Amino acid sequence: MNYELSEEHQLLRRTVRDFAESRVAPVAAELDRESRFPYELVAEMAELGLMGIPIPEQYGGAGADTVSYAIAVEELTRIDSSVAITMAAHTSLGTMPIYLFGNDAQKDEWLPRLASGEVLGAFGLTEPNAGSDAGATRTRAEQRDGQWVVNGSKIFITNAGTDISGCVTITACTADDEISNVIVPNGTPGYDISPPMHKLGWRASDTRELSFKDCAVPEGNLLGERGRGFAQFMEILDGGRISVAAMGVGLAQGAYDLAYAYAQERQQFGKPIAKFQAVQFQLADMSTEIEAGRQLVYRAAWLKDQGKPFGLAAAQAKLYTGLLSNRVVNAALQIHG
Repeated sequence: MNYELSEEHQLLRRTVRDFAESRVAPVAAELDRESRFPYELVAEMAELGLMGIPIPEQYGGAGADTVSYAIAVEELTRIDSSVAITMAAHTSLGTMPIYLFGNDAQKDEWLPRLASGEVLGAFGLTEPNAGSDAGATRTRAEQRDGQWVVNGSKIFITNAGTDISGCVTITACTADDEISNVIVPNGTPGYDISPPMHKLGWRASDTRELSFKDCAVPEGNLLGERGRGFAQFMEILDGGRISVAAMGVGLAQGAYDLAYAYAQERQQFGKPIAKFQAVQFQLADMSTEIEAGRQLVYRAAWLKDQGKPFGLAAAQAKLYTGLLSNRVVNAALQIHG
C-alpha cells in the first residue's frame, strides 16, 4: 500500500490552493452577499484546466485521475463551496453523463466545449417528488416525428441558468415504467428557466427550477440506450458522491484552519486559548476526523480509477464527510466564541 501522493497530485494541490487563496478568497464573501455567480473565477478555472480534470485530452480535458479531481474539489471547497460546487456539478453531473454514455456525435459536439469550460453542463434529476426517490420521475419525453417532445419540470438544478450554460441532461419517462436520459440544449423553445432560487448557503452557485412545455429536441439527443436512464444516473451519482465527499473534507479543513489560527491569536487569562487543554482536545479531534475523512475519499477515488467496484466506498465517504463537516464547523464556531 502506498499512501504517498504523486508529484502530479502534489503539484495540482499547490496550484489549486494558490488559485483558491489568491483569487477566490478575496471575493468569496462579496459573491455570497450579492448572490452573484462567479463568471470571472469560472473563466480562470477553465484556463487552469480545472473544468475537465477527468475528461481525456482528446476531448480537451486534462486526462487526470479521480484522485486528482477529488484533490481539486477539496482545495476549492476549503475556501468557498459555491465555486467548488460549480466546478464539481459541471464535471460529475453535467459532463460525465455525455462522456460515459454519449455516442461519438454527442461526444464530439459537447465534450470539447464542456471540458474546456467554454460552456457549463447540468444534470436534471430532482423533481418535487423525485430525487431521493430517483425512480419517481414524472417528466415525460414522447417520440413525435423524429423528435423527443418533453413536458415536465425539474427543481434545485445547478448550473443550468447561467449565461454560459450549454445544456442539461434530464431524466424523463419515455414510456410507462421506462426512464431515459435526454440532452436538452439551452435556448431550445419550450425550455424555460426560473430566476435564481434564494438560498441560505452556496449563494453564489446557480440553482434553478426548470420547466419543459412541448420542448422538442432531435431523436439523436437520447443519451445511450433507451430505457437505460435509471442505471445511467445511478452510475453518475456514484461518481458524484466522491466529489461531494471531497467537498465535505474541504469544508471541514477550511473551518479547522480558521479555528486553529484564531486559537493562536485569541488571548484569555493571559495566554492564547490554544494553550488550554479543552481547546487543544477540540482541535485534535477535528484534525483526526478530517484526515480519516480524507482517506475515505481517496480510497473511493482510487477504487474508481482502478476499475474496481467503488459505489459502497463512495457512499461511505459521502456519509462520513457530510457529518464530519457539520461537526468540525460547529466546533470551529465554539472556538471562535
